[in-house]
Amino acid sequence: MSATPPAGANPVIAPPKKSRTGLIVGGIIVAIAAIIAAVLIIVNINAPKDAPAAEGSNAITSGLGSPEQPVRIGTVGASEPWWTTFKGAALEEGISIDVIDFASYPEPNPALAAGDLDLNQFQHIVYLGEHNAATGDDIVPIGATAIYPLGLYSTKYGSVEEIQAGDTVAIPDDPSNLARGLLILQSAGLITLEGGGSIFSTLDEVSADSKVTVTTLDAALTVTSLPDVAAAIINNDFVTDAGLTASDAIAQDDPSDPNALPYVNIWAANAKDKDNEVLLKLVEIYQTNQDVLDGVLETSGGTAVFLKTAVADLEASLEKVIADNKAQG
Repeated sequence: MSATPPAGANPVIAPPKKSRTGLIVGGIIVAIAAIIAAVLIIVNINAPKDAPAAEGSNAITSGLGSPEQPVRIGTVGASEPWWTTFKGAALEEGISIDVIDFASYPEPNPALAAGDLDLNQFQHIVYLGEHNAATGDDIVPIGATAIYPLGLYSTKYGSVEEIQAGDTVAIPDDPSNLARGLLILQSAGLITLEGGGSIFSTLDEVSADSKVTVTTLDAALTVTSLPDVAAAIINNDFVTDAGLTASDAIAQDDPSDPNALPYVNIWAANAKDKDNEVLLKLVEIYQTNQDVLDGVLETSGGTAVFLKTAVADLEASLEKVIADNKAQG
């Protein structure tokens, strides 16, 4: 006999019996869930970690300028502080860059031509023209940076106008600086060069009716010649050694003079990339970011004269330099 529960007590209800079919279905569901969880864990472990995104609302997420493919810029002197400023300014515009340092000037152009760089910034047009003429590479300027003027100094006179007819002026004797020095003297009205002068000008081109006589010396000796000559062209490397500053120059390259254009420093890229928007944006950042410009000016000892020369003019100057080099044999 079964016992009867006392009045008011809750009846004991036996749990329902589980069917065999329900147990099988439940087991299958649990197994599937476990498999899915395991797959998700494996995918998460093997997935590539996200690289830090570039700053700025216009950050480039793929392609050139992205964290995975930073713009590779070659230079000589990457330790100069302004490069850190420039890198930060580029990142603010969403562009990631790597600045690659080279020990000497002959290295960045071959690296660019080989595709190991996207851009370089270390040279003026004369240097690039000589490189292209010698190698057949098709590297082109995509923007100007600055001209670093070569100056004429004097301890006898305070201005070019005070120099007397028949005075002697000294210039460096190495071919590149010799020609550049002659062009400066011509711009200052001290000499006239037959044919207007070029990056290959020599003393033989100085007109006989020029105001002054020009003599050549080793670049390091133009400084010590100051007491003996009316004035001397002194390379920037030796100005400080002479106890002078750039502001002491009585004449220097005139950035507006077409003869000075070949000495403008440039951003250079392979011709196929000359219209690349990312590279052109980097040129714009350099030319307009005041913190960057201030840093470059400080590094140059206050000598840099910044330019935004039209690219077409830079290209025309490069073509002329290449043609002149080939004509020289």
